Amino acid sequence: MKIYFVYILKCSDNTFSTGVTNNVERRLAEHSEGLDPFCYTAKRRPLQIVFVQEFQEIKEAIAFEKQIKGWSKKKKLAMINDEWDKLKDLAECKNETSHKNFNEKLLTSKTDEKSS
Repeated sequence: MKIYFVYILKCSDNTFSTGVTNNVERRLAEHSEGLDPFCYTAKRRPLQIVFVQEFQEIKEAIAFEKQIKGWSKKKKLAMINDEWDKLKDLAECKNETSHKNFNEKLLTSKTDEKSS
């Protein structure tokens, strides 16, 4: 049975690159050699592996990779630092335009209208 890995590389500019492979050492070497000049990591070397998660199924590994790629840097750092309990809070939208604030703003504006 083949094993797959989702990995995160920390780049020299403190950004992250996430990928899937069946051989972490080989993949790190490929990134480190900069074989593909158009690859995200090519101009951001040296690189450091900061996270590896093992999967039995390639579909699960690819799904997890895609999920991580959509995450904020803060969420990635929480996962890298094994602070899984922080992910839920970091996932919450805290913008003023969040749906969580919509009803509150609507009620406030209706109350203001009635007061006028």
